Amino acid sequence: MDPVRLVEFMSRSIRFDPALPVSARREEIRDVIARHPVVVVCGETGSGKTTQLPKILLEMGRGTRGRIGHTQPRRIAARSVAARIAEELGTELGGLVGYKVRFHDKLRADSAIKLMTDGILLAETQGDRELHEYDSIIVDEAHERSVNIDFLLGYLKQLVAKRGDLKVVVTSATIDAERFAAHFGGAPVIEVSGRLYPVDVRYRPVAGDEEDTTREEEEQALADAVDEVCREGGGDVLVFLPGEREIRDTAELLRKRKLAADILPLYSRLSAAEQDRVFKPGGARRIVLATNVAETSLTVPGIRYVVDTGLARVKRYSYRNKVEMLRVEPISQAAAKQRAGRCGRVADGVCIRLYSEEDFARRPPFTDPELLRSSLASVILRAKSLGLSDVEEFPFLDAPSPRAVADGYALLNELGAVSEEKTLTRTGKELARLPLDPRVARMLVAARAEGCLDEVLVIAAALSVQDPRERPMEKAAAADERHARFADERSDFLGFLKLWKLQEEPGLRRLCRENFLSYARMREWRDVHAQLQTALAESKWPRSSVDPEKGYRAIHRALLAGLLGNIGMRDESEGNYTGARGIKFWVHPGSWTQKPGKWIVAAELVETTRLYARCVAHIDPKWLEELGGHLVKRERQNPHWEKARAQVIALERGTLYGLPVYSDRRVPFAPFDAGLAREIFIQSALVEGDFDTRAPFFAHNRRLVADIERLEHKSRRPDILVDESLIYAFYDARIPPGVNSGADFERWRREAERERPKLLHLAREDLMRHEAAGITTENFPPALELGPNRFPLEYHFEPGSARDGVTMTVALALLNQVPAARCEWLVPGLLREKVKAMAKSMPQRLRHKLGSLDDFAERFVAADPPADVALAEALARYIRAEFEVDVPRDAFRPDSAPPHLHMNFRVLDEHGRQLGMGRNLAQLKRELGGKTQAILQEESPVAEGERYTGWTMGDLPELMELERGGQTLVGYPALVDESDAVALQVFDSPERAREIHRAGARRLFAIAFRDRIRELERTLAKEMTLGPHKEDIVTAALERTFLAQSVPLQQAEFARRAEEGRSRFNLIAQEIARTASAILAEHAALAKKLGAVEKAFPRPAEEIRQQVARLLAPGWIASTPWERLQHLPRYLKAASLRLDKLRADPARDARFAAEVAALEQPYRRELAARARQGAPSPELAQFGWLLEELRVSLFAQELKTPVPVSAKRLARLWETVRR
Repeated sequence: MDPVRLVEFMSRSIRFDPALPVSARREEIRDVIARHPVVVVCGETGSGKTTQLPKILLEMGRGTRGRIGHTQPRRIAARSVAARIAEELGTELGGLVGYKVRFHDKLRADSAIKLMTDGILLAETQGDRELHEYDSIIVDEAHERSVNIDFLLGYLKQLVAKRGDLKVVVTSATIDAERFAAHFGGAPVIEVSGRLYPVDVRYRPVAGDEEDTTREEEEQALADAVDEVCREGGGDVLVFLPGEREIRDTAELLRKRKLAADILPLYSRLSAAEQDRVFKPGGARRIVLATNVAETSLTVPGIRYVVDTGLARVKRYSYRNKVEMLRVEPISQAAAKQRAGRCGRVADGVCIRLYSEEDFARRPPFTDPELLRSSLASVILRAKSLGLSDVEEFPFLDAPSPRAVADGYALLNELGAVSEEKTLTRTGKELARLPLDPRVARMLVAARAEGCLDEVLVIAAALSVQDPRERPMEKAAAADERHARFADERSDFLGFLKLWKLQEEPGLRRLCRENFLSYARMREWRDVHAQLQTALAESKWPRSSVDPEKGYRAIHRALLAGLLGNIGMRDESEGNYTGARGIKFWVHPGSWTQKPGKWIVAAELVETTRLYARCVAHIDPKWLEELGGHLVKRERQNPHWEKARAQVIALERGTLYGLPVYSDRRVPFAPFDAGLAREIFIQSALVEGDFDTRAPFFAHNRRLVADIERLEHKSRRPDILVDESLIYAFYDARIPPGVNSGADFERWRREAERERPKLLHLAREDLMRHEAAGITTENFPPALELGPNRFPLEYHFEPGSARDGVTMTVALALLNQVPAARCEWLVPGLLREKVKAMAKSMPQRLRHKLGSLDDFAERFVAADPPADVALAEALARYIRAEFEVDVPRDAFRPDSAPPHLHMNFRVLDEHGRQLGMGRNLAQLKRELGGKTQAILQEESPVAEGERYTGWTMGDLPELMELERGGQTLVGYPALVDESDAVALQVFDSPERAREIHRAGARRLFAIAFRDRIRELERTLAKEMTLGPHKEDIVTAALERTFLAQSVPLQQAEFARRAEEGRSRFNLIAQEIARTASAILAEHAALAKKLGAVEKAFPRPAEEIRQQVARLLAPGWIASTPWERLQHLPRYLKAASLRLDKLRADPARDARFAAEVAALEQPYRRELAARARQGAPSPELAQFGWLLEELRVSLFAQELKTPVPVSAKRLARLWETVRR
């Protein structure tokens, strides 16, 4: 429409509603706008400012040289206001009056009034810096102070100074209008009343403690308030609640009270159909439960009553944690007034506030501007792209804090949008051209590089609109079931791609209804996608696509590029995730992902009841370094020399926002600290010799050092070789700076040695502090000659190490033949020190008789005693001979000597592999001796598997020598009992061979006399008491008849004994049986008495039980020597008499028991020690039988003893036995 026709239209068609306060002030408003470039119109809800001001500007002739731009905070408001103004002007929408919202417009080239969101006007500044499309601009609802509004107000402040023809009208509710006026240099303010009817504000604070009310108290207060206003009269009720959850809970509460009203929720995620119910009044009273969306943006018709909880869910950005938090907070005074204003539109209104008047007075006057509680990344990016001054200097109404600005730059740096100098990068310029959140725009830029633009474009569009999924309260389970069809267990983002496929199917509206999806949001998603696709096509971006399943990596790398600050690593112990900068978060319950991933990325982190990650996907942590390398902080630790790489390496750890991206990565250290790398190279490679080089100096120097170190190990003196620092100084003085690796060194060395071949050669005198006297081969031999075999020795000086001292290398085959006694003597060079240590371990009463221990050790070594017995025994003999002092065996405590004074044994198999190492030779023999025996059997000439039932194998030698790999093995043949026969085997221990051969010979005699033995066993079986012991009696008879002397090794000797014993065997067996019968009879009588007295005298009874258990241990008939077996009836009779005397004089019994215990306890300890050493002692066994005689002497003197015994006699005897 040309300007002339427009003027004619205005004079003919513009009508103003006289009932609206703005219409009444029309002339004044026209006059002020005509005289000033900027005017602030302040009017309460219902004043008509939104619809009448564009008409006033039109009436003034504005809109002829350019459009009248009219901004709204929300798209729904832009569309509805445009429709209302068009209706009032009598024109169709899209003609004289049109609108443009994101990705959708209804506008002609000649439209004079253009409604739009403030974001659209800001976006247009990129192509039209001075906004020449407009001659007038109305910024409506400026009191909402969104980021876009604040940015727009700052931009317009600068613009009006450049364009004298531009008129700017800022409208606001009655909220801090003077701030807007001052911002524009004292612009005039026109205040217009708006409330049509009075509102009665009532305060009904929740009962109880104002600071700590319970949920039940809050619900009761709300329900009471609704009841109160319902009793006032007709009209609808608007209840303001903080969020969706509270709305659901309140709806359930009010429905239970069966009020005569429709309960209607109103929040942004509601389906369009459910929202329409709110704006179409019906017949019944309506109770609308709304969030703060109903404060100013949407006018709900028919409202007469407001119940205000005084709370709202406010989005705040945490600069510390870099996350958005949705927290329930008390609203400001201004917001409370806005809420109250909603009920005075149709009649007198009532507003009940569920808090006290004092609480209202304490609240802040205004709501914090969104700019001060949001990330500034988008604002900075837009300002940079428009070529505006730095954000720090931009004329915002409320300047953001430096911390907020720094945070915005940090996010842009994360996205690669700004350089260190805070200038836009190439990526940043691309992000600025896309009408999207910078994070989402960054995803598209990355998707282009990853070759998955089509898929990420769908996801980016989804992230730019509200979630299309709907979840009606009464059908929540059904909605969840339907939505699960689109789930992907690894990625919520892929769920969007599955959902997108519905867009391509016919009947979208029906599909949305069936699948609980918002048709309007699905359509908006499609529109956003189409507009983005067009924008990218105009920028000539090539299309690309991947299969979502096969292209998981590409798609999620692209998404991750925009979400590097939203990563998380699972904490298995807590079940949550650790995010950037140490925050803890949980995956939102609404997530489609089923399995928790070790690493995830989230579209957003929002704090409600806890910090939740929404829209998450599993990621590979390797992607983090590839995409966020500029953000990774690298720490290098443990610089060290690596011989294989011939350079100094450090272990690098990379973290992204505190999360470990990688660790222990080997990287060259020289680029970071060349000086320290050189020091490590010289110390490790050259001084310590950890270097592969053929350089002559290196082999020469290492050989010298090794020779001197061997002297130190043998002498156990660490003071012969010079300190390593002197060797380091030698190299440091010759090697130039910059040489810090093997390659550097070899290049320099080859050049330097052309002129000075011996430049790096050390001399022996350079390395030795003093000469090492006494370190001879005689004192420290390289090997020990033991019998026909030679055992290598190795010396090592390292206290605390397992190798400290002398280590003897023993082939497995020879292990059992190593004499423990000889090894106690070590080598001559260490014998003096060990003798001194052994003498020092003696009790003081004995030790002081030796005089100076150094002199004693010197004299002992000089005496050169033979090393064929244990060192302790040799020392005891020497002390007895030289000092006439009896020293018992246990006077020495060898274990108290330092470890290096005990031979260390290293056992190797035939391939040189170590099988075991330690200083306890007996233990090594127990652990590995079986393998040694197997080797001996392999080398033995004895036929394997042959069995004998008579002595037909010929005479057996006492020992045999076998050769194996240059070593001489000594074996001892023996007959092995195999129950019905014997076998011939060779053993490496003479003691073990004797023990096994005895049993084998006994078996051969038993086979020879098997008929007699069967007859004897039948006879014994008939005896009730002897039957269980028949085998034991037979064994005892065989031993006494045929093996009373040494065990035969010759065939003739075996035959002779068999012949001699033929006539005696039965008689001996009968004698043993009679003795055993007498023993069992005494035992039965004793057991009966024990049962009668054990409760009254538990200790003596237990002592007797232990005595009997030892005497009658399993196999007692065969194991007890015949000369002792005959005395067992007397020992048992003595125990029985002890019980008889016990009641008469318990004290006497206790006294005698103590005398026995004083001797028996050391005897038992010594017995156990000898058993562990495998060294039985006849003297010790004899002492044990004397203890039994002592019991007879003390407890039953009337039975007499065959030899004189007393406690004193046995105490003296014990000293001899111990020695």
